[in-house]
Amino acid sequence: MNFPIQYNEPLFRPPSEARSLIIQVTLGCSWNKCSFCEMYTSKHFTARKEEDIFKDIRAFAPQAPQVKRVFLADGDPLVLSTERLLRILDKLNSTFPNLNRVSTYASPSNLKRKSDEELAALKKSGLTLLYVGIESGDSEVLECIQKGETYETTIEGLNKSKSAGMNSSVMLINGVGGKSLSKQHAINSAKVLNATQPKYASTLVLTTHKGMSHYKERYKGEFIELEKKELFEEMKLFMQHLNLKETIFRSDHASNHLILKGVLGKDKQKMLNQIDVAINYSEQFSNSGGGY
Repeated sequence: MNFPIQYNEPLFRPPSEARSLIIQVTLGCSWNKCSFCEMYTSKHFTARKEEDIFKDIRAFAPQAPQVKRVFLADGDPLVLSTERLLRILDKLNSTFPNLNRVSTYASPSNLKRKSDEELAALKKSGLTLLYVGIESGDSEVLECIQKGETYETTIEGLNKSKSAGMNSSVMLINGVGGKSLSKQHAINSAKVLNATQPKYASTLVLTTHKGMSHYKERYKGEFIELEKKELFEEMKLFMQHLNLKETIFRSDHASNHLILKGVLGKDKQKMLNQIDVAINYSEQFSNSGGGY
């Protein structure tokens, strides 16, 4: 099959966008400093020319009736001006008559920089789902991982987009703060979710693609990696402090040692029970002299 456009690799998208048309409006990430992230380190951030973006969109015009969802890549397209984003959304809507959702990655700070009116206009033009990797709700952890966010900016950005009618899918990283910050990472991450009540939330486990030593070099502080049992205990503390009404929760990334799925809060106790089983199994397995 001859694909109509050529992507600037590497290309990333959330698992739930597997069937979406991906249009690159930026290349790389304008921040690109996070200690844990290697996604765009091979790229220099660039805002693509509008004519090139429109050319990619037109390339799918023959398949227009089949295009129902579009994901805007790369890392943080909302760094672009609202006027430019609206022109891109208008082009998508005029090209694909059956389009019912446009989504993108977003950072809390980029959401915070947009006015209420700008976010409302983007939502009206079809940008209805934002994937926001907050990683942690704790300001100290966020500083250590060089996220460029705080507890306050994260809440403000998420709630600002929510007020505009946008849904958010919030992602956190189990173990990202190491042993010394584990407790505050768990509790303050739960507090952020309680204060924002996102439509979707998920967790993954810290994965160091270039090795733990490389992560420690970029981490601003002392980092001691959590053992598997400690990861479960951190997840339990996080879950205990959650007070969500109808957030769809998933812990089913390839990095997760324990798969959790449900709606919080109605499935909270069920998930806590599952975590307890994992903790108990870890203790028994460890006491028996076995390894993980």
